[in-house]
Amino acid sequence: MSAIPFFIMTDYYQTLGVSKNASQDEIKKAYRKLASQNHPDKGGDTSKFQEIQNAYDTLGDTNKRAEYDNPRPQMNGFQGGMPPGFEDLFAQAFGGSPFGGMFGQRRGPRNQNLNIQTSITLEEAFEGKSMIANLTLPSGREQVLEIKIPAGIQDGNTLRLSGMGDDSFQNVPRGDIHLTVNIHQHPRFERRGDDLVQKIQVSCIDAMLGTTVSVETIDKKTLDVTIKPGTQPNTMLAAQGYGMPNINDNRFRGRLIMEIEIFVPSNLTENQKQILKNTFK
Repeated sequence: MSAIPFFIMTDYYQTLGVSKNASQDEIKKAYRKLASQNHPDKGGDTSKFQEIQNAYDTLGDTNKRAEYDNPRPQMNGFQGGMPPGFEDLFAQAFGGSPFGGMFGQRRGPRNQNLNIQTSITLEEAFEGKSMIANLTLPSGREQVLEIKIPAGIQDGNTLRLSGMGDDSFQNVPRGDIHLTVNIHQHPRFERRGDDLVQKIQVSCIDAMLGTTVSVETIDKKTLDVTIKPGTQPNTMLAAQGYGMPNINDNRFRGRLIMEIEIFVPSNLTENQKQILKNTFK
């Protein structure tokens, strides 16, 4: 059985962090803030910046935004426009359509789209995952789906499985299946776009004198990270190429960002305390 093709469905409003009722000024303000925070020249994630740019290209243009909010099918040979539902309202009121035989019949039955969800680990999002799902369709038919979740998928992404949904009505196209993928929180890594952030604890003595620590990446590799003498709390170190794969091109990976947390030892001996007193007083 071959894997089912899918498309990623992006919510541009969610990308910019605004509501669907946001004004154009609010959209522009949100875009400028996010673009500044995520610009590659300032160390931001390139794919995340591109998502923000794509969202603003659509929502920042009033015409494109209107089309995005209200997508309409195009009808060959018809140049005019009708309000949505006009034909149905006219048919209910007068028993027909104002356009004669071309639109005289009520819209036929349509098979519905189905919304389902699944949850995976961050490691599975890193590797990608193949899974088998058993689904009972509204028609009562049992369907087995072979699904390929791509490496690098983001939490909340929705995959569209075209033509695999409801089949209750025969001789009309089947509906789609919309599969929303949720990713569990990880005990060590926080995901930011394609970057992974990990907190590294270093004693205040090691921070003052410098040391080397071993850090395990999400794919079980070990990095030897140098902590320079005089490292300050909340210092950020980055290792390029050790984050999450980019969903559009797995050859590119984000960064592993290590945030240094400095702790004070609580079990010093009296001799060690005296050495510190003599050193810093």
